Amino acid sequence: MSVISSTSILKKERLIIVWLLIGVVMLIFQILLGAITRLTGSGLSITEWKPLLGAIPPLTEKAWQESFEKYQQIAQFKKLNSHFVLSDYKSIFFWEWFHREWARLIGLVFIIPFIVFIIKKRISRRMIVPLIILFVLGGLQGLIGWIMVKSGLNDTDVVVNHVKLAIHFISALVLLVYLQWFTMKLAVPVNQIRYGRGLRITTSILLMLLFLQMIYGAFMAGSHAALYGATWPDINGQIVPASMFSSTATTWVLINDPIVIQFIHRGLAYLIALLIIVWFYQAGKIEQKCWVRKYRGLVLLLVTVQVVLGILALLNSMYSHAIYYAVLHQFVGILLLLAVVAGAFLIRRNPSYYNHP
Repeated sequence: MSVISSTSILKKERLIIVWLLIGVVMLIFQILLGAITRLTGSGLSITEWKPLLGAIPPLTEKAWQESFEKYQQIAQFKKLNSHFVLSDYKSIFFWEWFHREWARLIGLVFIIPFIVFIIKKRISRRMIVPLIILFVLGGLQGLIGWIMVKSGLNDTDVVVNHVKLAIHFISALVLLVYLQWFTMKLAVPVNQIRYGRGLRITTSILLMLLFLQMIYGAFMAGSHAALYGATWPDINGQIVPASMFSSTATTWVLINDPIVIQFIHRGLAYLIALLIIVWFYQAGKIEQKCWVRKYRGLVLLLVTVQVVLGILALLNSMYSHAIYYAVLHQFVGILLLLAVVAGAFLIRRNPSYYNHP
């Protein structure tokens, strides 16, 4: 495969890169919308999945009342929001509708330019398969989202299943990282890639820990684990929760016990922070002109801010303004993940690029 230099990116290639970068930004915003939807308790407000007709919200008072009546049939209304009137319902409906609407907009932003670029022959053959994979991942993400919502549309649960929430969240991150990697393949000059064995190993471990941390972040959110122990640095006076090592403990507690979930999430945060300090030191040994050395300070800053936001989100979890800390915590977490993925890209062995006609 031929390589692409920083001076050889043609105008048509820059357009594709900008198009993909817009997609990256839109996906980040979509994930944050998902966080707001969850934190406002809006995720179960729309009880039907209509990929096309669902784009139009209720337009008449009768249509709003019908939608509200469907919501009144599920446990979340009966057990948690039975005091809601139509105006309350409209407020939570908005966030779920906006979340779904933004997903539809992302689909249009990808599909329409893709067709135009194909017709105008701006996309090389080697780009077509990765882009098709991207569309498939996007479609699967929508399906997984509906499966998650369905888990809360019943007579017993007032929220969606936290494991399915985690699957939905991680699949969104996989989609985002895939798009980022593909974009970097087109945009990053090959002379910026430097292989370092020790740094590569550290980065690989970091990525695995970050994805595990993201899973437990979703468990934290879905099980409202912060409310069970809103103290720091201890957890309700304990350093290690007793339930984790009791004689009756099973693997069930690792996924379902809120205190254990919080303990693991905290522990992973400390471990990741320490490992990033090691990564920062190793990246400092790379040639000074290389990007991975230049932006290593940003990665260290992001993990510091992320830990602080996590503590603030925890300590304020019982207050309504905690939503701001939680959304910022998730946003910085996504930026940290993307920064480490960028690092993994820049220290690959034998980099390959698409041919560009």
